[in-house]
Amino acid sequence: MLCGGAPPRPPAPPPAGGPPRDRGRAEAFAATHGVERVVGSYAELVADPEIEVVYNPLANSLHGPWNLAALQAGKHVLTEKPSASNAAEAVEVHEAVTKAGTVFMEGFHYLFHPVTRRLHELLNSGELGELRHVETMVAMPAPPDSDVRWSLPLAGGALMDLGCYSLHAQRMLAPWAGGAPRLVAARGGEKAEAAGVDEWLDADLEFPGGATGSARCHMAHHTWQMSCRVVGSRGEATAVNFVQPHLDDRVVVRTAVGERTEELGRRSSYTYQLEAFAAHLRRGVPPALDADDALTTMRLIDDSYRAAGFPVRPRTVLAATA
Repeated sequence: MLCGGAPPRPPAPPPAGGPPRDRGRAEAFAATHGVERVVGSYAELVADPEIEVVYNPLANSLHGPWNLAALQAGKHVLTEKPSASNAAEAVEVHEAVTKAGTVFMEGFHYLFHPVTRRLHELLNSGELGELRHVETMVAMPAPPDSDVRWSLPLAGGALMDLGCYSLHAQRMLAPWAGGAPRLVAARGGEKAEAAGVDEWLDADLEFPGGATGSARCHMAHHTWQMSCRVVGSRGEATAVNFVQPHLDDRVVVRTAVGERTEELGRRSSYTYQLEAFAAHLRRGVPPALDADDALTTMRLIDDSYRAAGFPVRPRTVLAATA
């Protein structure tokens, strides 16, 4: 990992790319969880020749710079989403992956769980008919005003934190929709006293085969909602909680024959993701996600922000001593 334990949530971007690490806290975490050793900084970790893979779970604004640092050091990278603060930075990450020749994957863990796989199987089997419409909604109650997800300098906002799941899940339906979706329109609402930060954002999409998509996100909703509804010419299927299937693993299928509920298992989607990442590194199993996918998602995020009247997220440049 890039950090030992949960990273603090600073109210503003620190000048050196991150708040000072507390080695004592890291050592306590390591002792509790059986971590072999502790290093004093992210830079020291990235430079360590014994480290093969870096997992980047930092605030959004630190995804791009530390992904670049890890790739330049020859590490494989599993990064939290999105992979960068904006598309221009994502291009640099993509170029660094090509140059390094290492493995890079963005952490859209939901994709590896049987819940999402089942939605794809239902489309592939023809039971739902031809894809006509997709609705994804990822919403949560509001975090505290001091949370980094409300910070524009830290690349926050509902679309960056939640909406990227909505957009990505729709992009993954391209094989059954004649190709990748294009953005038709977007609209959103700004967080009070947080200029440029989206509290909610809705994006309208259209697929080459004629299907439409509604990708919604809300970071100050009255309740949790993380659903994906796929509508075909013969029926529909809804994953009740496709982002957190360990909490609700139901897929509800409705066709002319009737309605049924399938339960796909509550094993963590993060576990499936880590196993897939390891299978690629150790056994050469083709990856489901790569740097091309990450760049495409980031471009769609930026396009959605612009269409909704928001600025794209600014990037953070690490100091030389970070």
